[in-house]
Amino acid sequence: MSTAIHTKYAQILVNYCLAVKPLDKVYINSTYLAESLLREVVKEVYKAGGIPVLNVELDGVSDLALEYGNADQLSWVNPMRKYIMENFDCYLNIRAPFEKSDGEKEPSDIEKFKIVQQANQEINRIYFERTGTGAMRRCLCQFPTAAGAENAEMSLEEYEQFVYQSCFLLEENPVEKWLEVRKTQQVYVDYLNKCDKVHYKGPNIDVTFSVKGRTWINSDGRANMPSGEVFSAPVEDTVNGKVYFSYPTIYMGKDVRGISLQVKDGEIISWDAEQGKDVLDKVFAIEGARRFGEVAIGTNYNIQRTTRNILFDEKIGGSIHMAVGQSYKQCGGQNHSTVHWDMITDMKNGGEIWADGVMIYQNGKFTI
Repeated sequence: MSTAIHTKYAQILVNYCLAVKPLDKVYINSTYLAESLLREVVKEVYKAGGIPVLNVELDGVSDLALEYGNADQLSWVNPMRKYIMENFDCYLNIRAPFEKSDGEKEPSDIEKFKIVQQANQEINRIYFERTGTGAMRRCLCQFPTAAGAENAEMSLEEYEQFVYQSCFLLEENPVEKWLEVRKTQQVYVDYLNKCDKVHYKGPNIDVTFSVKGRTWINSDGRANMPSGEVFSAPVEDTVNGKVYFSYPTIYMGKDVRGISLQVKDGEIISWDAEQGKDVLDKVFAIEGARRFGEVAIGTNYNIQRTTRNILFDEKIGGSIHMAVGQSYKQCGGQNHSTVHWDMITDMKNGGEIWADGVMIYQNGKFTI
């Protein structure tokens, strides 16, 4: 793609997603594969009056800690990263993977991985707290690479088209399109935020839960680019029913398909999968992973297929997803876990959503 599309992308990331203001400190994380976009992002941050700080990753370096590090080295907490999470105004994470399934791989040494997780608990807490309150504005996005295209089973050219179309970057005025999404979705969240009981119902799902006292969020492309969803956190012990997740997913670098879950009083009591049940067994042994941290409805109808990338897949127009594990604080959720795994099912053929006894969604579309 030409520099022009990267300029357009950078402009929407800096000015719409992060809304960078003079003297905002902006932390930008990616790999060197996104160099053309990073250059434009840094330029736009300067133009907005902000202060950009880059962290550019090299291929394979992130794996070296688990391969060669000892317990003392792995438990060291980077004070610069902690300072950034405590003090920066904006955090932009541009995914630009080197490898297929990069970022989702199963740890090479699970015991060492646990040491790293434990050491970084405080940083993760700060991140979730500050992004949850809006003290740090964050955005996650994707730069199309050959590995991402392979993951999605597309050519690089097809994948570029898919990524940019999903973000409305092929439109003359992308911001205008995202403002339309915001306006439309605000109607949905305003309605849902007055409701208590929600029922996801259809060929793949029969699940009820309460969202009383919880907040539905209008995800309009600012925290994620692309977006197109409304989401909340269920009251933890109110989730009951069963669900078959019809869309494939990936976790720990492994494909998982045909997930079936049975839930009673908020706890997942049984599970199965047509492929990858061993991944479920590992995940559900982790503290907090057998409760749901998120319920959501995808509304981006530019996305109509899975790509093995949750940034896109959870936004599929006409789908719902439920995430096991960590809740989002901005929704009022109380579940804590090192896991947050979104599982997706199609609602376009017979799916319904009922709120306090009123059907508000049918066959993949809101009816309110």
